[in-house]
Amino acid sequence: MSLRQILYVGEDHALYNDLMEAWGEFFEFHKEENGIGAIDYLSNCKALPNVVISELNLAGISGFQFHDALRNEKRCSDILYILLTNTINQDIKLKALEKGIDDIFIRPISYEDSLFRVNFLLDFQKSFKAKTEAKERKKFRIPLAKRIFDIAVASAILLLISPILIITALLIRLESKGPIYYVSKRVGTGYSVFDFYKLRSMYVDADARLKDLKHLNQYDQGTESSNTTNGYHCEECERLGRACSPLLYLDGKEICERLFSLHKRSSQSSAFLKIKDDPRITKVGQFIRKTSIDELPQLINVLKGDMSIVGNRPLPLYEAEQLTSDAWTERFNAPAGITGLWQVSKRGRAEMSEEERKSLDNQYARDHSFIKDLQLICKTVPALFQKENV
Repeated sequence: MSLRQILYVGEDHALYNDLMEAWGEFFEFHKEENGIGAIDYLSNCKALPNVVISELNLAGISGFQFHDALRNEKRCSDILYILLTNTINQDIKLKALEKGIDDIFIRPISYEDSLFRVNFLLDFQKSFKAKTEAKERKKFRIPLAKRIFDIAVASAILLLISPILIITALLIRLESKGPIYYVSKRVGTGYSVFDFYKLRSMYVDADARLKDLKHLNQYDQGTESSNTTNGYHCEECERLGRACSPLLYLDGKEICERLFSLHKRSSQSSAFLKIKDDPRITKVGQFIRKTSIDELPQLINVLKGDMSIVGNRPLPLYEAEQLTSDAWTERFNAPAGITGLWQVSKRGRAEMSEEERKSLDNQYARDHSFIKDLQLICKTVPALFQKENV
Protein backbone atom coordinates (compact mmCIF):
# COMPACT_ATOMS: atom_id res chain seq x y z
CA MET A 1 0.00 0.00 0.00
CA SER A 2 1.51 3.34 -1.08
CA LEU A 3 2.07 6.07 1.49
CA ARG A 4 0.16 9.32 1.50
CA GLN A 5 1.96 12.34 0.03
CA ILE A 6 2.82 15.66 1.71
CA LEU A 7 4.05 18.77 -0.09
CA TYR A 8 5.89 21.24 2.16
CA VAL A 9 6.14 24.79 0.81
CA GLY A 10 8.72 27.01 2.53
CA GLU A 11 12.38 27.52 3.39
CA ASP A 12 12.55 26.03 6.89
CA HIS A 13 14.86 23.13 6.06
CA ALA A 14 15.22 22.08 9.71
CA LEU A 15 11.45 21.75 10.15
CA TYR A 16 11.16 19.86 6.87
CA ASN A 17 13.82 17.38 7.97
CA ASP A 18 12.14 16.97 11.36
CA LEU A 19 8.80 16.29 9.67
CA MET A 20 10.33 13.61 7.47
CA GLU A 21 11.99 12.00 10.48
CA ALA A 22 8.84 12.11 12.64
CA TRP A 23 6.27 11.20 9.97
CA GLY A 24 8.35 9.25 7.46
CA GLU A 25 6.65 5.99 8.43
CA PHE A 26 3.28 7.36 7.28
CA PHE A 27 3.99 9.90 4.52
CA GLU A 28 6.24 10.57 1.55
CA PHE A 29 7.53 14.16 1.29
CA HIS A 30 8.33 16.71 -1.38
CA LYS A 31 9.55 20.26 -0.79
CA GLU A 32 9.20 23.49 -2.77
CA GLU A 33 10.65 26.75 -1.41
CA ASN A 34 7.94 29.12 -2.70
CA GLY A 35 4.39 29.21 -4.01
CA ILE A 36 5.39 29.70 -7.65
CA GLY A 37 7.54 26.56 -7.58
CA ALA A 38 4.77 24.66 -5.78
CA ILE A 39 2.19 25.62 -8.42
CA ASP A 40 4.55 24.47 -11.17
CA TYR A 41 5.15 21.19 -9.34
CA LEU A 42 1.41 20.55 -8.85
CA SER A 43 0.74 21.28 -12.52
CA ASN A 44 3.19 18.63 -13.71
CA CYS A 45 3.32 15.92 -11.03
CA LYS A 46 1.76 12.55 -11.82
CA ALA A 47 0.31 11.96 -8.35
CA LEU A 48 -1.08 14.90 -6.40
CA PRO A 49 -0.19 15.17 -2.71
CA ASN A 50 -2.84 14.46 -0.09
CA VAL A 51 -1.64 17.33 2.09
CA VAL A 52 -0.01 20.72 1.51
CA ILE A 53 1.74 22.31 4.50
CA SER A 54 2.61 25.87 3.53
CA GLU A 55 4.35 28.66 5.39
CA LEU A 56 2.23 31.80 5.76
CA ASN A 57 5.17 33.99 4.71
CA LEU A 58 6.52 32.82 1.35
CA ALA A 59 8.79 34.46 -1.19
CA GLY A 60 6.77 35.92 -4.08
CA ILE A 61 3.23 35.04 -2.93
CA SER A 62 1.87 34.48 0.56
CA GLY A 63 0.42 31.27 1.92
CA PHE A 64 -3.06 32.75 1.49
CA GLN A 65 -2.42 33.63 -2.15
CA PHE A 66 -0.97 30.17 -2.80
CA HIS A 67 -4.11 28.66 -1.26
CA ASP A 68 -6.30 30.71 -3.62
CA ALA A 69 -4.31 29.54 -6.64
CA LEU A 70 -4.53 25.94 -5.43
CA ARG A 71 -8.29 26.02 -5.03
CA ASN A 72 -8.75 27.57 -8.48
CA GLU A 73 -7.37 24.36 -9.99
CA LYS A 74 -10.16 21.78 -10.05
CA ARG A 75 -7.79 18.82 -9.78
CA CYS A 76 -6.29 20.30 -6.61
CA SER A 77 -9.53 21.26 -4.87
CA ASP A 78 -9.55 18.24 -2.54
CA ILE A 79 -5.98 18.62 -1.27
CA LEU A 80 -5.84 19.20 2.50
CA TYR A 81 -4.28 22.64 3.08
CA ILE A 82 -2.51 23.49 6.35
CA LEU A 83 -1.01 26.91 7.05
CA LEU A 84 2.18 27.13 9.15
CA THR A 85 2.92 30.33 11.06
CA ASN A 86 5.06 31.65 13.92
CA THR A 87 2.28 33.72 15.48
CA ILE A 88 -1.49 33.84 15.30
CA ASN A 89 -3.97 36.69 15.69
CA GLN A 90 -7.64 37.31 15.07
CA ASP A 91 -7.09 38.68 11.57
CA ILE A 92 -5.22 35.55 10.48
CA LYS A 93 -7.88 33.30 12.02
CA LEU A 94 -10.74 35.14 10.32
CA LYS A 95 -8.98 35.21 6.97
CA ALA A 96 -8.19 31.49 7.19
CA LEU A 97 -11.80 30.73 8.08
CA GLU A 98 -13.10 32.88 5.24
CA LYS A 99 -10.89 31.17 2.69
CA GLY A 100 -11.70 27.67 3.94
CA ILE A 101 -8.18 26.74 5.01
CA ASP A 102 -8.32 23.35 6.72
CA ASP A 103 -6.06 24.07 9.69
CA ILE A 104 -3.30 26.30 11.10
CA PHE A 105 -0.18 24.97 12.82
CA ILE A 106 1.68 27.38 15.11
CA ARG A 107 5.37 27.01 15.92
CA PRO A 108 6.71 25.29 17.88
CA ILE A 109 4.56 22.36 16.77
CA SER A 110 4.23 19.00 18.51
CA TYR A 111 4.96 16.44 15.80
CA GLU A 112 2.94 13.77 17.58
CA ASP A 113 -0.15 15.96 18.09
CA SER A 114 0.02 17.46 14.61
CA LEU A 115 0.32 13.95 13.08
CA PHE A 116 -2.87 12.99 14.92
CA ARG A 117 -4.53 16.14 13.60
CA VAL A 118 -3.48 15.57 9.97
CA ASN A 119 -4.71 11.96 10.03
CA PHE A 120 -7.97 13.06 11.64
CA LEU A 121 -8.57 15.68 8.94
CA LEU A 122 -7.74 13.24 6.14
CA ASP A 123 -10.12 10.62 7.55
CA PHE A 124 -12.84 13.23 8.07
CA GLN A 125 -12.39 14.49 4.51
CA LYS A 126 -12.69 10.94 3.16
CA SER A 127 -15.81 10.25 5.23
CA PHE A 128 -17.45 13.55 4.24
CA LYS A 129 -16.75 12.92 0.57
CA ALA A 130 -18.26 9.43 0.80
CA LYS A 131 -21.41 10.80 2.44
CA THR A 132 -21.74 13.53 -0.16
CA GLU A 133 -21.35 11.05 -3.01
CA ALA A 134 -23.95 8.77 -1.41
CA LYS A 135 -26.46 11.62 -1.28
CA GLU A 136 -25.77 12.51 -4.91
CA ARG A 137 -26.38 9.02 -6.28
CA LYS A 138 -28.81 8.80 -9.13
CA LYS A 139 -32.40 8.24 -8.17
CA PHE A 140 -33.44 4.60 -8.28
CA ARG A 141 -35.72 3.91 -11.21
CA ILE A 142 -38.45 1.37 -10.50
CA PRO A 143 -38.34 -1.42 -13.12
CA LEU A 144 -41.22 -1.32 -15.59
CA ALA A 145 -42.80 -4.61 -14.42
CA LYS A 146 -42.69 -3.49 -10.81
CA ARG A 147 -44.15 -0.07 -11.68
CA ILE A 148 -47.05 -1.60 -13.68
CA PHE A 149 -47.72 -3.98 -10.78
CA ASP A 150 -47.67 -1.07 -8.29
CA ILE A 151 -50.19 0.99 -10.28
CA ALA A 152 -52.53 -1.94 -10.84
CA VAL A 153 -52.49 -3.11 -7.22
CA ALA A 154 -52.74 0.38 -5.70
CA SER A 155 -55.67 1.35 -7.95
CA ALA A 156 -57.57 -1.87 -7.26
CA ILE A 157 -57.09 -1.68 -3.49
CA LEU A 158 -58.14 1.98 -3.32
CA LEU A 159 -61.40 1.15 -5.12
CA LEU A 160 -62.11 -1.80 -2.82
CA ILE A 161 -61.34 -0.01 0.44
CA SER A 162 -63.02 3.30 -0.33
CA PRO A 163 -65.95 2.52 2.08
CA ILE A 164 -63.46 1.77 4.87
CA LEU A 165 -61.62 5.03 4.22
CA ILE A 166 -64.87 7.02 4.35
CA ILE A 167 -66.00 5.45 7.66
CA THR A 168 -62.54 5.88 9.21
CA ALA A 169 -62.39 9.51 8.14
CA LEU A 170 -65.72 10.18 9.90
CA LEU A 171 -64.52 8.49 13.12
CA ILE A 172 -61.29 10.50 13.12
CA ARG A 173 -63.17 13.76 12.69
CA LEU A 174 -65.69 12.87 15.44
CA GLU A 175 -63.05 12.00 18.03
CA SER A 176 -60.67 14.95 17.71
CA LYS A 177 -60.31 18.21 15.86
CA GLY A 178 -57.88 18.45 13.02
CA PRO A 179 -57.33 17.17 9.48
CA ILE A 180 -58.25 13.62 8.51
CA TYR A 181 -54.99 13.05 6.70
CA TYR A 182 -51.51 13.54 8.10
CA VAL A 183 -48.94 14.79 5.62
CA SER A 184 -45.25 14.74 6.52
CA LYS A 185 -41.95 14.97 4.70
CA ARG A 186 -40.23 11.64 4.22
CA VAL A 187 -36.91 10.61 2.73
CA GLY A 188 -37.05 7.83 0.17
CA THR A 189 -34.89 6.41 -2.57
CA GLY A 190 -31.60 8.24 -3.10
CA TYR A 191 -32.45 10.71 -0.31
CA SER A 192 -35.37 12.12 -2.32
CA VAL A 193 -37.87 14.01 -0.13
CA PHE A 194 -41.62 13.77 -0.75
CA ASP A 195 -45.02 14.34 0.91
CA PHE A 196 -46.04 11.19 2.76
CA TYR A 197 -49.75 10.47 3.41
CA LYS A 198 -51.34 8.67 6.37
CA LEU A 199 -54.67 8.78 8.16
CA ARG A 200 -54.20 10.89 11.29
CA SER A 201 -53.83 8.66 14.35
CA MET A 202 -52.48 11.28 16.77
CA TYR A 203 -53.67 14.50 18.32
CA VAL A 204 -52.81 17.60 16.31
CA ASP A 205 -50.00 18.69 18.68
CA ALA A 206 -48.14 15.37 18.42
CA ASP A 207 -45.00 16.77 16.79
CA ALA A 208 -44.75 19.54 19.41
CA ARG A 209 -44.86 16.95 22.20
CA LEU A 210 -42.20 14.70 20.62
CA LYS A 211 -39.28 16.42 22.35
CA ASP A 212 -40.76 15.72 25.80
CA LEU A 213 -41.23 12.01 25.04
CA LYS A 214 -37.86 11.08 23.50
CA HIS A 215 -36.77 9.45 26.77
CA LEU A 216 -39.45 6.78 26.14
CA ASN A 217 -37.91 5.74 22.79
CA GLN A 218 -37.70 1.93 22.80
CA TYR A 219 -34.69 1.99 20.50
CA ASP A 220 -32.80 3.95 23.19
CA GLN A 221 -33.79 1.72 26.11
CA GLY A 222 -30.85 0.10 27.86
CA THR A 223 -28.36 2.63 26.56
CA GLU A 224 -26.73 4.89 29.08
CA SER A 225 -24.43 7.82 28.67
CA SER A 226 -20.84 6.78 28.50
CA ASN A 227 -18.81 7.26 31.65
CA THR A 228 -15.54 7.23 29.79
CA THR A 229 -15.51 10.99 29.41
CA ASN A 230 -15.83 11.70 33.17
CA GLY A 231 -17.05 15.27 32.64
CA TYR A 232 -14.23 17.39 31.21
CA HIS A 233 -11.50 15.14 32.60
CA CYS A 234 -9.43 13.10 30.12
CA GLU A 235 -7.55 10.14 31.57
CA GLU A 236 -5.28 9.97 28.52
CA CYS A 237 -4.20 13.61 28.98
CA GLU A 238 -3.46 12.86 32.64
CA ARG A 239 -1.43 9.79 31.73
CA LEU A 240 0.69 11.67 29.19
CA GLY A 241 1.02 14.79 31.34
CA ARG A 242 -0.08 16.95 28.40
CA ALA A 243 -2.90 17.29 25.88
CA CYS A 244 -3.32 13.99 24.05
CA SER A 245 -4.88 15.76 21.03
CA PRO A 246 -5.49 19.33 19.83
CA LEU A 247 -7.36 21.51 22.35
CA LEU A 248 -10.87 22.82 21.73
CA TYR A 249 -13.31 24.87 23.81
CA LEU A 250 -16.66 23.40 24.92
CA ASP A 251 -19.09 25.34 27.12
CA GLY A 252 -16.30 27.79 27.96
CA LYS A 253 -13.95 25.03 29.10
CA GLU A 254 -10.78 23.73 27.50
CA ILE A 255 -11.21 20.18 26.23
CA CYS A 256 -9.04 17.93 24.07
CA GLU A 257 -10.34 16.73 20.71
CA ARG A 258 -10.36 13.09 21.84
CA LEU A 259 -12.60 13.90 24.81
CA PHE A 260 -14.88 15.99 22.61
CA SER A 261 -15.36 12.99 20.29
CA LEU A 262 -16.24 10.78 23.25
CA HIS A 263 -18.74 13.35 24.52
CA LYS A 264 -20.36 13.49 21.09
CA ARG A 265 -20.65 9.71 20.74
CA SER A 266 -22.06 9.27 24.25
CA SER A 267 -24.76 11.89 23.66
CA GLN A 268 -26.01 10.52 20.34
CA SER A 269 -29.46 8.94 20.43
CA SER A 270 -31.06 6.31 18.25
CA ALA A 271 -31.83 7.17 14.64
CA PHE A 272 -35.25 5.51 14.88
CA LEU A 273 -38.15 6.39 17.15
CA LYS A 274 -40.75 4.10 18.71
CA ILE A 275 -42.68 4.79 21.92
CA LYS A 276 -44.70 2.10 23.72
CA ASP A 277 -48.23 3.19 24.73
CA ASP A 278 -47.63 6.55 23.08
CA PRO A 279 -49.93 9.10 24.81
CA ARG A 280 -50.11 11.15 21.62
CA ILE A 281 -52.23 8.47 19.89
CA THR A 282 -56.03 8.77 19.84
CA LYS A 283 -58.39 5.83 20.53
CA VAL A 284 -59.32 5.62 16.86
CA GLY A 285 -55.63 5.98 16.10
CA GLN A 286 -54.78 2.93 18.22
CA PHE A 287 -57.26 0.83 16.26
CA ILE A 288 -56.22 1.98 12.79
CA ARG A 289 -52.57 1.49 13.70
CA LYS A 290 -53.10 -2.08 14.95
CA THR A 291 -55.02 -2.91 11.78
CA SER A 292 -52.68 -0.81 9.57
CA ILE A 293 -55.66 1.13 8.19
CA ASP A 294 -53.68 4.33 8.80
CA GLU A 295 -51.18 3.16 6.17
CA LEU A 296 -53.73 2.87 3.37
CA PRO A 297 -53.39 6.45 1.99
CA GLN A 298 -49.80 5.57 1.11
CA LEU A 299 -51.32 3.87 -1.92
CA ILE A 300 -51.67 7.42 -3.26
CA ASN A 301 -47.88 7.79 -2.86
CA VAL A 302 -47.52 4.57 -4.86
CA LEU A 303 -49.67 5.94 -7.68
CA LYS A 304 -47.60 9.14 -7.70
CA GLY A 305 -44.36 7.14 -7.98
CA ASP A 306 -42.94 8.27 -4.62
CA MET A 307 -43.07 4.71 -3.30
CA SER A 308 -43.61 1.12 -4.32
CA ILE A 309 -45.77 -1.57 -2.71
CA VAL A 310 -42.61 -3.31 -1.45
CA GLY A 311 -39.43 -1.54 -0.37
CA ASN A 312 -37.62 0.04 2.55
CA ARG A 313 -39.75 2.34 4.67
CA PRO A 314 -39.26 6.04 3.83
CA LEU A 315 -37.88 7.79 6.91
CA PRO A 316 -38.81 11.05 8.62
CA LEU A 317 -36.20 13.75 8.11
CA TYR A 318 -34.91 13.56 11.69
CA GLU A 319 -34.23 9.83 11.27
CA ALA A 320 -32.73 9.98 7.77
CA GLU A 321 -30.26 12.74 8.67
CA GLN A 322 -28.65 10.41 11.24
CA LEU A 323 -28.14 7.56 8.75
CA THR A 324 -25.15 9.08 6.97
CA SER A 325 -22.40 6.58 7.74
CA ASP A 326 -21.13 4.35 4.95
CA ALA A 327 -22.56 1.31 6.76
CA TRP A 328 -26.17 2.53 6.64
CA THR A 329 -26.62 4.65 3.50
CA GLU A 330 -27.04 1.50 1.39
CA ARG A 331 -30.71 1.26 2.41
CA PHE A 332 -31.45 4.34 0.27
CA ASN A 333 -30.38 2.49 -2.90
CA ALA A 334 -33.65 0.51 -2.85
CA PRO A 335 -37.19 1.66 -3.63
CA ALA A 336 -39.19 3.12 -0.77
CA GLY A 337 -42.18 0.94 0.04
CA ILE A 338 -45.29 0.34 2.14
CA THR A 339 -44.11 -3.05 3.34
CA GLY A 340 -40.70 -4.66 3.26
CA LEU A 341 -38.27 -7.17 4.66
CA TRP A 342 -37.88 -5.80 8.19
CA GLN A 343 -41.63 -5.33 8.71
CA VAL A 344 -42.33 -8.95 7.75
CA SER A 345 -39.30 -10.47 9.48
CA LYS A 346 -39.54 -8.61 12.77
CA ARG A 347 -43.13 -7.41 13.00
CA GLY A 348 -44.47 -7.77 16.53
CA ARG A 349 -41.05 -8.10 18.18
CA ALA A 350 -40.44 -5.21 20.52
CA GLU A 351 -36.89 -6.37 21.21
CA MET A 352 -35.78 -5.76 17.62
CA SER A 353 -32.65 -3.63 17.79
CA GLU A 354 -31.84 -0.63 15.64
CA GLU A 355 -28.88 -2.50 14.12
CA GLU A 356 -31.15 -5.41 13.12
CA ARG A 357 -33.55 -3.06 11.39
CA LYS A 358 -30.76 -1.29 9.54
CA SER A 359 -29.21 -4.60 8.47
CA LEU A 360 -32.53 -5.84 7.09
CA ASP A 361 -32.96 -2.61 5.12
CA ASN A 362 -29.48 -3.01 3.66
CA GLN A 363 -30.14 -6.67 2.91
CA TYR A 364 -33.22 -5.75 0.90
CA ALA A 365 -31.28 -3.05 -0.99
CA ARG A 366 -28.62 -5.58 -1.98
CA ASP A 367 -30.93 -8.43 -2.90
CA HIS A 368 -34.38 -7.40 -4.11
CA SER A 369 -36.31 -8.63 -7.12
CA PHE A 370 -39.88 -8.72 -8.39
CA ILE A 371 -40.30 -12.39 -7.39
CA LYS A 372 -39.01 -11.73 -3.87
CA ASP A 373 -41.33 -8.73 -3.63
CA LEU A 374 -44.30 -11.01 -4.36
CA GLN A 375 -43.12 -13.38 -1.62
CA LEU A 376 -42.93 -10.50 0.87
CA ILE A 377 -46.45 -9.39 -0.05
CA CYS A 378 -47.73 -12.90 0.72
CA LYS A 379 -46.05 -12.76 4.13
CA THR A 380 -47.36 -9.26 4.91
CA VAL A 381 -51.04 -10.25 5.33
CA PRO A 382 -50.52 -12.67 8.26
CA ALA A 383 -48.03 -10.21 9.80
CA LEU A 384 -50.78 -7.59 10.01
CA PHE A 385 -52.65 -9.65 12.60
CA GLN A 386 -49.75 -10.08 15.01
CA LYS A 387 -50.20 -8.59 18.45
CA GLU A 388 -47.87 -5.58 18.26
CA ASN A 389 -47.60 -3.18 15.38
CA VAL A 390 -44.18 -1.73 14.61
